[in-house]
Amino acid sequence: MKLLNILRRASRPGSQLASRSRHAAALLLVSALAATPPAFADFEKIQKNGVLKVAVYEEFPPYSQKQEGIDVDLAQALASKLGLKVSLLPFTAGEKLNDDLRNMVWKGHYLGYGPADVLLHVPYDKQLIAANQQVEIFAPYHTETVRLVRNTAKVPEFSGMDSLVGKKIGVEKVSISGVVLLGEADGKFRDSTQIFSTAAEALEKLKAGELDAVLANRSEIESALRDAPNFAMHDVTFQRLPRKGWIVGMAVKKDNLELARRLQAATNELFESGEMAKIFAKHGVQIVKP
Repeated sequence: MKLLNILRRASRPGSQLASRSRHAAALLLVSALAATPPAFADFEKIQKNGVLKVAVYEEFPPYSQKQEGIDVDLAQALASKLGLKVSLLPFTAGEKLNDDLRNMVWKGHYLGYGPADVLLHVPYDKQLIAANQQVEIFAPYHTETVRLVRNTAKVPEFSGMDSLVGKKIGVEKVSISGVVLLGEADGKFRDSTQIFSTAAEALEKLKAGELDAVLANRSEIESALRDAPNFAMHDVTFQRLPRKGWIVGMAVKKDNLELARRLQAATNELFESGEMAKIFAKHGVQIVKP
């Protein structure tokens, strides 16, 4: 208000303060702009560009694959809520989540790709948050779990994992499913387990009758088998598997809190309107709100 009053006084015709006041007002205005908190400055830059850059994992059905999937649709919905266009930055997952956060959120890849304004499908995990002080992890939007799906013709009865001893079970390499299955019961299922590049590939083999069962994320199973008969999905327990699953959310650079606040508000609106559930349902997945 004080700055506004000075500007008004200086603009009066014939004012004796005109020259000095205009100069003082200009300095105050420059100072005020320079003092704009980084959280707002970063979001103002995004608004000026009119584009929200969203990083999504590549080859990760049903969330993102070839510009389609749950996270792709979510990115579009979030950008729309913020009055922006969306620009997707698909990328291949690194060896560690810390690498993904560095490359796609707070620093950028050394080859010049990224960072994005926001990364989707980030585990909402206390240890991950503590280990990555450069980012803000927020807006949890889904709880993922591991499930077992079987071909009911090949495995008519199921009373637990022992029902699958000697059966051909598919898992994705370098996945939670693979780790827990191969280590279960001192390697009881190791010889009958088949490893695939992706869960989607394993599920296609199951549909083709080349496997008896697949252990994968529930969303992957639901999406791949939504129109396929003769398959049953089960909740199974493993010693090293989180019983309640794990929560996924979003991540932005730590000082971009205004963007985080607006994305959180947009996420809340998507849940309240039912649009979030529709995005998941479009891809055959039942959302589990954290």
